[in-house]
Amino acid sequence: MNEDGALACMLEALLFLSTDPLSTEELADAAQAQEGEVVAALALLAQRHAPGRSGIRMRELGGGWTLTSDPAAEEAARRLFSRPRLATLTPAQAETLAIVAYLQPVSRPEITRIRGVNADSATATLLDRGLIEPAGQSQFGAVLYRTGIQFLKLFGLRSLDELPDIARWDPTPQEQAELRERLLRAGDARAGAGPGPG
Repeated sequence: MNEDGALACMLEALLFLSTDPLSTEELADAAQAQEGEVVAALALLAQRHAPGRSGIRMRELGGGWTLTSDPAAEEAARRLFSRPRLATLTPAQAETLAIVAYLQPVSRPEITRIRGVNADSATATLLDRGLIEPAGQSQFGAVLYRTGIQFLKLFGLRSLDELPDIARWDPTPQEQAELRERLLRAGDARAGAGPGPG
């Protein structure tokens, strides 16, 4: 790639990252280039993003340059971005999701014992959002939960093997059982200390 092409790529990245139009002077300062070189690189970018060649357009606005989408994509963009977006998880939901992720399959009574507060609302919301799903029943008849595909998508994981190893060790089945018991006892102690938010 020649110097003009390299500068054009750098300017393209700067324009992509900026929420506001950038002047040639701002671009030259950031790229440590001469304004004449920036003007030439911007012309190269304008060719690269000419109508019919790219879904991105270069536009001069308010004394600066910016990247915008091709107007032909407006209807498709409206359909895509009008979809309901996944709302941020509340602390109670995030805590419940972490318990399910690391102890799955796990029942709602176990989640409640570990958290020390009722987990019904958080569990129901996670189910509605597809972040967790039923995974059979415990020996006592309680529904067991595991994470769903949406959980992997939300956190950008290919599989549960990519979950952070919070303990930094590989527990044996006995250690896993002991950890579960410790968490349950800690939840019982929290419950005894008084009610908390669900």
